[in-house]
Amino acid sequence: MARALFFGRLRDAAGCSAREVALEHATDVAAFRRLLCAGDAALEAVLASPTVRVAVNATLLPSAETGAVAPNDEVAFMPPFSGG
Repeated sequence: MARALFFGRLRDAAGCSAREVALEHATDVAAFRRLLCAGDAALEAVLASPTVRVAVNATLLPSAETGAVAPNDEVAFMPPFSGG
């Protein structure tokens, strides 16, 4: 099982702060996102936004479309953020 975490407005869109996704083998982030949303087009659209940041096992990915997700990974979906 891979674990998805949602932060900020993405948590509101998902209706929860975390979900488990059954994975038998590694996949890319885009395919993981489709499995995660499982027919929820509204959530898929929110998570596919180019402003959403993705981290796998606490490592921020350069793009939400790059990177691999394996069973037992933790994938965080985060809205845009800024420092200050």
